[in-house]
Amino acid sequence: MKLVIVIISNKDLAKVLAASSAEGFFYTKISTAGQFLEGGHTTVLFGVDEERVDFLFSVIEKNVTKRVVKKTGIESTLEGSLLKKPVDVEEYGAVAFVLDVDQFKKL
Repeated sequence: MKLVIVIISNKDLAKVLAASSAEGFFYTKISTAGQFLEGGHTTVLFGVDEERVDFLFSVIEKNVTKRVVKKTGIESTLEGSLLKKPVDVEEYGAVAFVLDVDQFKKL
């Protein structure tokens, strides 16, 4: 058994949850704040049999969108610095972690 922790952009959350439910995956979602993704995100916990982890990843990957967003560089005290100019940065729709589960019980 694996615990898959997925931080999903709120822009893609509804599609991912609908698709994963349709494929028989159960989840718990948690409101989250942090810097993995811009514009809001949610952490979703999936309890998954080890042999289905790759399938879960394929479901998630089909339902998230990589985006290019403008990010402003670091602040600088240099006059006329280009560091404050916005640059294009690729943003992923999800970030995932997989942990081993020593024990799983439904109580």
